[in-house]
Amino acid sequence: MAKLGVAIIGLGMASLPHARALAALRDRIEVLHAFSPSPERRATFAQAHGFPIAETIETIWNDPRVAAVLILTPPNTHLDLVRSAAAAGKHILLEKPIEVSTPRAERLVALAEEAGIRVGIVLQNRFRPAASALRELMQEGRLGPLIHASARTSYWRPQSYYDEPGRGSLARDGGGVLLTQAIHNLDLMLSLTGAPETVTGFATTSPVHQMEGEDMAVASLRFTNGALGSISATTCAFPGQPDIIELIGERGRAVLDGTVLTARFHDGTSLDVAGEDAGSGAGADPMGFSSQAHQALILDFVEAITSGRQPAASGRDVLAVHALIDAILHSRGQAVRVRTGAPGGAPVADYFEPPQASG
Repeated sequence: MAKLGVAIIGLGMASLPHARALAALRDRIEVLHAFSPSPERRATFAQAHGFPIAETIETIWNDPRVAAVLILTPPNTHLDLVRSAAAAGKHILLEKPIEVSTPRAERLVALAEEAGIRVGIVLQNRFRPAASALRELMQEGRLGPLIHASARTSYWRPQSYYDEPGRGSLARDGGGVLLTQAIHNLDLMLSLTGAPETVTGFATTSPVHQMEGEDMAVASLRFTNGALGSISATTCAFPGQPDIIELIGERGRAVLDGTVLTARFHDGTSLDVAGEDAGSGAGADPMGFSSQAHQALILDFVEAITSGRQPAASGRDVLAVHALIDAILHSRGQAVRVRTGAPGGAPVADYFEPPQASG
């Protein structure tokens, strides 16, 4: 089987698990170029991983051997880089989030679709073994109709993390904990439950951090079938713990705690899955996790290109979590309807149903 030729753009912190994953997948993928505008980063990356270095980004766009590009740069650079990649006919694996705002994310996805290239988003939690087991469980209907869903992200980031120029800012990152950290857990929840119909949310910056974006957010959810839900996200929870998703159905309950799935059913059966993926990145070291989920995500992306299908976490699919985050941030305690393409959603004045008559 011929190897897929790829290039990497962006050699900062996010490149580490990708480089490890690409090294493990060398029988399927050939890294032809790695580029950063920083000569120091290029030198450091080459010494650490041994991949060929491109001195200019044009080398990547002009190389016909490069079928796909991994874009691992800050969010505010994504739209312009995808525009260049699309013009060069390169498929794209894009570090989350898609862009700094939902309108820019939508333009990026539309641009790629018009160019006929695949866009996959790096939301690797979907590919952990326990998450895959939970998805299969949901598809089989073993929990029964959903009645409650919750997602909790309780991370810790010291102030030094936010002292890096641009980190946690609206201009570079698009926001704080929701778009940078919790997006992984929220995307995974939506991939299991579908999008809620309405959201009531609150977001703030606590005294723990000095930053422009939010470091705490909570929200209540209501799904179209009447199921309820909740979201909490923070980077103030020292020393940090893995993401948690809890799904309650009419026939059972399932809890995904980091890489471990525990499910109990009313009929007395159970399911326990402990994935091999180690670490969570929930603490002071954001890269404190293995590259196994990245390997599965990149392999899915490669197979999507070679087979002509969409990646499992495609740009179009991931717009749903951007719309949800938008709704939480724009809610400010008022119920809003979640709509892709309508930043912040629309207020729902009659959201609450009247109480049922007693007796």
